Amino acid sequence: MRISELKQKEVINAEDCKRLGFVGDIDFDMKCGKMEAIIVPGPATICGFLGREKEYVIPFCDVKQVGADIILVDVEEKELVGKG
Repeated sequence: MRISELKQKEVINAEDCKRLGFVGDIDFDMKCGKMEAIIVPGPATICGFLGREKEYVIPFCDVKQVGADIILVDVEEKELVGKG
């Protein structure tokens, strides 16, 4: 699977069935050559005029399933506090 294909998939939290958004970026460990996390842009602020306030950095170990259209993750709400 290519990174461009991952970016077309919507991320859904299996914990509460909440839609988090689409994959925006991937965090790689270049030394080991493995994927560390997926990064999902957070909700837009004030009708999107000021960009996005935060982003969700979801460790790859929390990814439970990658399907044809969605990526299921299992993270608690307190872990979803975005960084940004």
